[in-house]
Amino acid sequence: MNLSTWRERGFLQNLAVNFGLVAVAAILFTLSFPSFLSMWGWWPLAYVALVPVFVLVHRATWTEVFFYGFLYGLTTYALHNYWLTGFHPLALIAVPLIYATYFLVFFPLLKLATALLPRYGYVLQFAIWIAYEFFRTQFFLGYSYGIIGYTQYLFLPLVRLSNLTGIWGVSMIVVFPGVYLGNALRDGWSGFRGFVRNHRVAPVVWALALAASLVYGFATRVDYSDSPTWRAALIQQNSDPWQGGPVAYQRSLDISLRLSEQALAEDPTVDVVVWSETSVVPPIDYHFRYRTNRDSFGIVEQLLAFLETQEVPYVIGNSSARLLRDENGGLERVDYNAVIVYEDGEFGEPYRKTHLVPFTEHFPYRRQLPWLYDLLMENGSNHWGKGTEYTVFELDGVRFSTPICFEDTFGYIGREFVSRGAEVLVNLTNDLWSKSVAASMQHMQMAVFRATETQRSMVRSTNGGITTIIDPNGRIVDLYPPFQEGYLIGDVPVYTEGRTVYVAWGDWLAWVMVAAAAGGLLAAVVVAIVRRSR
Repeated sequence: MNLSTWRERGFLQNLAVNFGLVAVAAILFTLSFPSFLSMWGWWPLAYVALVPVFVLVHRATWTEVFFYGFLYGLTTYALHNYWLTGFHPLALIAVPLIYATYFLVFFPLLKLATALLPRYGYVLQFAIWIAYEFFRTQFFLGYSYGIIGYTQYLFLPLVRLSNLTGIWGVSMIVVFPGVYLGNALRDGWSGFRGFVRNHRVAPVVWALALAASLVYGFATRVDYSDSPTWRAALIQQNSDPWQGGPVAYQRSLDISLRLSEQALAEDPTVDVVVWSETSVVPPIDYHFRYRTNRDSFGIVEQLLAFLETQEVPYVIGNSSARLLRDENGGLERVDYNAVIVYEDGEFGEPYRKTHLVPFTEHFPYRRQLPWLYDLLMENGSNHWGKGTEYTVFELDGVRFSTPICFEDTFGYIGREFVSRGAEVLVNLTNDLWSKSVAASMQHMQMAVFRATETQRSMVRSTNGGITTIIDPNGRIVDLYPPFQEGYLIGDVPVYTEGRTVYVAWGDWLAWVMVAAAAGGLLAAVVVAIVRRSR
């Protein structure tokens, strides 16, 4: 066998190993979350899910590492968010491509860390990963699905660390074993013992950090047994208003009315009835005021006639519309994804969603990219106006706020509500479009952290998703089966004592890790330049 044949065989073997590492990494990552194989997810897998990633980063050459980063991001998010096809076929292309692009940049940074710091580069890689997780939740493309700390939502003593650090402290505990083991195995089993011998302090420090986190989690478990409760009826109509048109809107309303009557007949002590996001689509105030559409006004009129007979207040997901002046001085109708509260015969001022879903609800670059804006509108995007107020409602002495849909995936929003006095968080969601239990569970697992970060109860009323009550300790008190028509009645603890570090300081730990990653890379580059110049 000639030399070129040996080289070709070696190249193909190396290629097969690298592709295998991508596949194993993507599968481990996906299965550690709720997935197509497990409704609850296999959270212990998260501690080793990143091992193949760091082995791959070391094995890949500088010309290959960009490609493997792109391939890892594409494969991982196609598997993890496979349910995006229910939203729109283009979404399953767009989101994996976005994360493929992120990792195309991110993998070379991980490789640069060990190239500049051959002995302790893994510590810098650890900081870079946490900084990446934080920054991908920011700005227009902010997206929280796939932050690896969320896999631990059932491991409550660790989850409660989030009231001190936000999700980032939990992610740090989960990420480090993967970084460490991936670097220990970067040269195969032959180098494993030597690496562990030379870096034996690091796993001890991690074990102590984990132990301290668990002790903290147990110590900060709140006792709300003496707190008042708020008895809520959460309506899950399992009827998708996304189908559009008066027939779908009327069907959704009819189901909501019927289920509400059944819930109140079963339990007359209910304090509040909660309907899901956009459970009523036609803007109630707008159509009652202007009556521009007979079908829409008929739906609004029917709802108002029903509410006038009710003695219990209602929290309703509804689009809100206003006539505002446009750039030319004319009037333009602006629609908002909103929540309204009905009590004592009238509606109060609505809460208008402040953090919109990129592309489908919000696209701020219409002037710069008109062709993309037109493409989005042609493919069913429904762009909303952006709210500006973090509204706190009050019913019977209970102060609450209503993050809408994926707003409960961002820690800063719950923090803003609680800082303004919210005692309960009430999330209104429509996850019915996904037709996926995994998608609904991935959404719900993030809501657990909103409860523990703020030490406030989280109530979720969903249209087909995971309707549930979560206590201030992050415990799932009750849960209604997904994609079934019905309602959940339960007592929501109204715990109001104390103010967590996260509510006071926000994402302080994430910014520390950003500074460590940026400062570490900069310092390593400077040291390398100085050494070379000498």
